Amino acid sequence: MDGVLEAAVTVPPDEDTVIAFDRVSVVRSGNHLINGLSWQVELDERWVVLGPNGAGKTTLLNIASGGLHPTRGQAWVLGERLGRVDVNELRTRVGITTGRLADRIPPEEKVLDVVVTAAWSVVGRWHESYDPQDEVRARQLLAQLGMSGFLDREFGTLSEGERKRTQIARALMTDPELMLLDEPTAGLDLGGREILIGHLTELALDPDAPAMVLVTHHVEEIPPGFTHGLLLREGNVVAAGLLGEVMTAENLTKTFGLPLLVDRFGDRYTARAA
Repeated sequence: MDGVLEAAVTVPPDEDTVIAFDRVSVVRSGNHLINGLSWQVELDERWVVLGPNGAGKTTLLNIASGGLHPTRGQAWVLGERLGRVDVNELRTRVGITTGRLADRIPPEEKVLDVVVTAAWSVVGRWHESYDPQDEVRARQLLAQLGMSGFLDREFGTLSEGERKRTQIARALMTDPELMLLDEPTAGLDLGGREILIGHLTELALDPDAPAMVLVTHHVEEIPPGFTHGLLLREGNVVAAGLLGEVMTAENLTKTFGLPLLVDRFGDRYTARAA
């Protein structure tokens, strides 16, 4: 579907809705980065957002994290309307991984400290004091992501895949209600990508995990366990809904402006030019 998605959005949302966008637009220098988007994410859903460069994916995540307010429309995150809530309080309830955050982490910071400092929402350990249970939780999260053997390693010495897993552990540190992942597999080789996708699959299938939104350019990077898909092109919604219904050759052809063939093998997808 071209243009604006006409979706049923409950505004204000109920307690099981973690994101509710009602005809949200973001305009910069006369250009619509997001155009009249209506979208709703429930507590038990795992969404993948897919589209080419310039589609509006990063803008959407910036709104969902409270870092950007809509030019028009209403945006609710975790029951709070943006513009009427202290975004600093909201951000403690949202876990996020982005390349920008990775660039802020001191390269000499120990892996354990990269994760534990999330308890104070700071980057780089200084003179803060942490409860023993904070360190216990950080160790548990790193173990869950296969990083137990790297606790005393400096962040700058890690491989790209190891850095990504450390960032995900950090994002989970505060037990967030919403998890936002901005291209978590970007820059990884095939082995690193598949290891990370395996961990994201475990997280997606965990009923106690937070609602998740993952941004990517490639259908091959969609972890099993994700339930819904949102396809964007030039700030407009092409399709949204259950993943199996959205990831079709017709929809992806419209999204990327190129005739594509889509195959599904179990819970994984591949796409290639027709």
